[in-house]
Amino acid sequence: MGEKGTFIATVRTPPENAMHILVAYATRHGSTAGIAERIGAALDASGHSATVKPVHEVEDLSHYDAVILGSAAYAFHWLREATSFAKRHKAELSQRPIWLFSSGPLGEETVDEKGRPVLEAAEPKEFEKFADVLNVRGDVVFFGAWDPASPPVGVLERAMSHLPGDPRSALPSGDFRHWDQVEAWAREIAKELTAEEV
Repeated sequence: MGEKGTFIATVRTPPENAMHILVAYATRHGSTAGIAERIGAALDASGHSATVKPVHEVEDLSHYDAVILGSAAYAFHWLREATSFAKRHKAELSQRPIWLFSSGPLGEETVDEKGRPVLEAAEPKEFEKFADVLNVRGDVVFFGAWDPASPPVGVLERAMSHLPGDPRSALPSGDFRHWDQVEAWAREIAKELTAEEV
């Protein structure tokens, strides 16, 4: 999925005492991958060294000092590959600081029909599930993006695409990611890690 606007990542050589941070993510249509990339760029710009990878490409966590783990969320749950990653690496993740993020809400509305903040109402069940078993320092939900022309992914989406009127077309289309919020969150993490180095 295309990003709204472009940004140029400046390559910097991190200082010797920089934290090595893994930004691992699970994505379905690419929106969450874009958020992970932006987080990684903000961490690099803050003087740390970030590696951004989809969860299925991560096998070893031993050379990372901290982890940021994120996933797209559907029906209040992360994608299966993200939860499987967290369970598979539970011992390693519990030994280093970890932050969680999720993406999914679409549209411009910040409050839902019940008067609740949209981002709070969209928190995936995994935030609470992993809070007590991993060394979670913080979690956040970001707005996502949706392109109705994107091909269906997974059994459910393919089934929906064959229904009359394709229910997916009723979803708000566009890129609703707020890059300033994403980068601010990443800078806060970088600031916290820098303070721990001193």
